Amino acid sequence: MHLLIMGPPGAGKGTQAGRIGAHFAVPAISTGDMFRAMRGLDTPLAKQVQEIMAAGAYVPNEVTNQVVTERLLSDDCAKGFLLDGYPRTLQQVDYLDGVLDEGGRAIDAVISLAVNSDELVSRLIKRGSSAGREDDTPEAIRTRQQVYVDQTAPLLEVYRDRGLLVEVDGLGEVDEVTERLFAALDQRAGSGSALVGGAS
Repeated sequence: MHLLIMGPPGAGKGTQAGRIGAHFAVPAISTGDMFRAMRGLDTPLAKQVQEIMAAGAYVPNEVTNQVVTERLLSDDCAKGFLLDGYPRTLQQVDYLDGVLDEGGRAIDAVISLAVNSDELVSRLIKRGSSAGREDDTPEAIRTRQQVYVDQTAPLLEVYRDRGLLVEVDGLGEVDEVTERLFAALDQRAGSGSALVGGAS
């Protein structure tokens, strides 16, 4: 099972990714988690990531691609994976295609958590207030939402054109969203895709 999950900041991707990974018995992998895990490693690539993060800079495309490649070659990804936060650009889509092609693998489905932006902004403002996050102002939140729309919309269209996109309403209680998500995946499996029951 080889899956991607996409959604705007605050849509609950991390929570749902964990549940999907457990359901299909595959690792749920986020680029943020991968970068954080490299803090304790002593490899040339890990040191490069550590220096970039220590400087407060964004990890560039080439380095992110290398990190993802190494992670997907790990033993626990042999039977599949769920990627959260990658790919983020069309270049990364092409790169991921190449990596998977080399291993005789392919994406089975791309889950998109769709949300109403106004409701999502309201949710994040409340979360920011309770967590004391000064960067969660309405203006900053809307800017992050727009960046997601601008950068991710082309990727969603690519996967929609390939017939891989599974769109799910991401608003509501966590359990409700999970139920919708698995119902959508089951429906996709019923339409002829080898989604349920292990890696294809």
